[in-house]
Amino acid sequence: MDHKWDTKDLEAIDIGTTKHRIPELFSDKVALWAVRSARKPTDIFFRNKYLHRSVMLEVVAAVPGMVGALIRHIKSLQGMRHDGGWIGHLLHEAENERMHLMTWMEVGKPVLWERALIATVQTGFFAVFSALYMVSPRAAHRVVGYLEEEAVKSYTHFIHEIDAGRIENVKAPEIAVAYWNLEPNATLRDVVLAVRADEALHRDTNHHFSDRIRAKRESLFDDLEHTDNHPHIKY
Repeated sequence: MDHKWDTKDLEAIDIGTTKHRIPELFSDKVALWAVRSARKPTDIFFRNKYLHRSVMLEVVAAVPGMVGALIRHIKSLQGMRHDGGWIGHLLHEAENERMHLMTWMEVGKPVLWERALIATVQTGFFAVFSALYMVSPRAAHRVVGYLEEEAVKSYTHFIHEIDAGRIENVKAPEIAVAYWNLEPNATLRDVVLAVRADEALHRDTNHHFSDRIRAKRESLFDDLEHTDNHPHIKY
């Protein structure tokens, strides 16, 4: 990969910072309520500590892809049938979110008690999300879609804090420069832009996955848009 991403390239990505999937089903409304309710204590606890907030966010965000891939992998083996192309996508999402976490750990360097809090939250979320995915994968992906909507908002605020000079725009860590193929002189702001673009992709992907399950067209080899049975999607 020869192209190095610079600030201009990253700012040119159209991610839809205000994009929001309007909930239609009751379960969609519950998913949105749950995500926004879970954000409130995070806002109170971390306030404008965006580096620490990002660590907490990515600890949670790295769970759904791996959980979904594992459950679908087992179901594929038990049913002795193809998974429709989901497992690879979900594993890639999990790996991408893990790299977000590794990056913020390098920048923020949370102390021991913060690491303990993060591990506790991750363990609890892993258990709850695993149960939800086994009961209703469609609702689980909708939760992730709304979680990623909030992530895009958080990273947008993060960028505003950097632009306002309240967070120092330090040099990007080497792990981020290598992973996103950034310019050697990349800064923290460039990393936030790259991470935000990833979260926007996960937002759209998980909402799409939820729609596919609802439409009973889970195979990614089928065209969801050209069927009379697919749900009307409102943004």
